[in-house]
Amino acid sequence: MKYLEVDRLDQIPGHPLRAGEPFHFRCHAGLSCFNACCRNLSMFLYPYDIIRLRHCLKIDSDQFINQHTDIVLRDGHHFPDVLLRMADDAARNCPFVTPAGCSVYAHRPDACRFFPIERAQFYDAQTDRKTDVYFFRPPDFCRGAGENRKMTPARWIKDQKAMAHARLTAQWADLMRLFQDNPFGAEGPYGAKAKMAFMAAYNIDQFRAFVLNSSFLRRFQINPALQAKIQTHDLALLELAMAYIKYVLWQMPSPMLGHRRKK
Repeated sequence: MKYLEVDRLDQIPGHPLRAGEPFHFRCHAGLSCFNACCRNLSMFLYPYDIIRLRHCLKIDSDQFINQHTDIVLRDGHHFPDVLLRMADDAARNCPFVTPAGCSVYAHRPDACRFFPIERAQFYDAQTDRKTDVYFFRPPDFCRGAGENRKMTPARWIKDQKAMAHARLTAQWADLMRLFQDNPFGAEGPYGAKAKMAFMAAYNIDQFRAFVLNSSFLRRFQINPALQAKIQTHDLALLELAMAYIKYVLWQMPSPMLGHRRKK
C-alpha cells in the first residue's frame, strides 16, 4: 500500500475503482501470460509480508532479511524501503516462482495477493481524513482481465484471504506518512533511533527479544494479556512495534504501551 502525496485522485494513473464497482479478473495456469507477472519486479515488502514469508520458509526474520531482501533508502526519504531480491538471472525472476506457479502462494506478499488491484491511502489535509483507494492496473500483457469472473475490491480482499494484510498494511501506510519529515534529527536515518525503528518494524524476532529481555516491560505498563500474547503471536507484536515507533519518534501515546513508568 502506498501513501498518496497528491492533491487529487485523478492525478494517479490507472482506473480508480469506486466503492462496489466491479472488475473482471481470474488468473490460472491456462493463460498464456501465466507467471509473466513474476519477473523483473520492484517488489516492495511490508513488515507483515516478512512475518508470513519467514514462517513459510521456516527461517527467522534476520535470515530472511539477509538472504531475500534489498534495503534501499531513496533520496528525500527518511525511512528505507525493503524490496524482495530477485533471482540473478536474465529475467530477474521472483526467487519463489516455479513453472507450476508460486511456491509460497499461501504466504505471498501483499502486492501479489492484491494483484491486479493496487491500493493506496489518500490523505486529505483539509479534513484530516484518510481513505483507502483502489486502482485496477493489470499490465498490458495480462490476460486475466479478459476472464469472465466479476469481483469488487471488497469481494477480492475476501477471496484472496487478505483481510489481515489490508488492516496491517493500512496501519503501516499511516505510520509511513509520518516519515515525510525527518524524525531523527542530526543523527539522520543511519543513527541509533533509525536502526531501532527498522528493527522494530521488520525484524520481529529481534524486537521480541528486545521487548522480553530488556528493560522494556519495566518502562511500559503492558497489559498482562498482551504480554502473554506477544511471546508467540507475531501480529500482536507487530502492532506493538508500530505503536512503539510512534512513541519513540513522535511521542504519540498508545493504549498498547500504557503509561511510561516513573524511574
